[in-house]
Amino acid sequence: MLTGPFSTATASEPAAGTADAPTARDAAPNAVPQHALTGYWHNFDNGSVIQRLGDVQDAYDIIAVSFADATATPGEIEFNLDPVLGYASEQEFKDEVAAKQAAGKSVIISVGGEVGNVTVNDPASAAAFADSTVALMDEYGFDGVDIDLEHGINAQYLTEAMDAIHAEVGDGLVYTMAPQTIDMQNTGTEYFQLALNTQEYLTVVNMQYYNSGSMLGCDGQVYSSGTVDFLTALACIQLENGLDASQVGIGVPASPDAAGSGYVDPGVVTDALDCLTQGTNCGSFTPDRTYPELRGAMTWSTNWDEHAGNAWSDVVGPHVHGLS
Repeated sequence: MLTGPFSTATASEPAAGTADAPTARDAAPNAVPQHALTGYWHNFDNGSVIQRLGDVQDAYDIIAVSFADATATPGEIEFNLDPVLGYASEQEFKDEVAAKQAAGKSVIISVGGEVGNVTVNDPASAAAFADSTVALMDEYGFDGVDIDLEHGINAQYLTEAMDAIHAEVGDGLVYTMAPQTIDMQNTGTEYFQLALNTQEYLTVVNMQYYNSGSMLGCDGQVYSSGTVDFLTALACIQLENGLDASQVGIGVPASPDAAGSGYVDPGVVTDALDCLTQGTNCGSFTPDRTYPELRGAMTWSTNWDEHAGNAWSDVVGPHVHGLS
């Protein structure tokens, strides 16, 4: 956990006799576009590009700030702005969040990642997660939350937490998920249960089609990662088992350096989008029907995208926005 000069604990109740400060929910949130591009933004230096939030490429409609940190209280999260990014103050960062929102973007806080572990497995931790998430939305202006927990989840209590967040924030909540491929192989997994439990207000599931071995497609055949069939046949599982097409996106690395495996050329991503929405440019797998309302695509990450000369967003962004 970072402890630099801009560390902040979760927000607390205002002191007696003080007026409540304006919160993220005092302004009407931006509606997520029908077809949207999601990008994760690094709140750390991992050797790609140190990128200010304000410099995130305009192609991205949803920007997931990565990542929130766990506190000593189970389920509770906080956000610690990394000094390596060069902000002179937290207010500068908050101003950039607001500027992105003024440009029509949604900025959300992501929970988890490869090394992040937030445990929500009982009523107390569910309440702590909900309360601290809403507090961060109020403090920083975040539009919602992304669930990227990669060390196992408890669908019952995360549902309880997300229901509480939605009840507090309302339908303007932007709520995304980034499960691994194994997490969405069937409706019996905890992640799939969470998605179905919260489907009423779930924005999009951008499954991570990377750092994965071969997996089953919706036709029962095995597909290898790094192919158009892997993207389409696995998306089909979600599309045919309860999620709306508008709640499904394709998550891939922005460059070969961004993940250990699973990178595909941006043209493969656009082919997969065409296959799922129009039934064209498919590989050996062709879905039985098309899903024109498919939400779009996600990448890890905006930093790696910039590192690679924006090759991913320059191709996939216009294609997603051109879907009809």
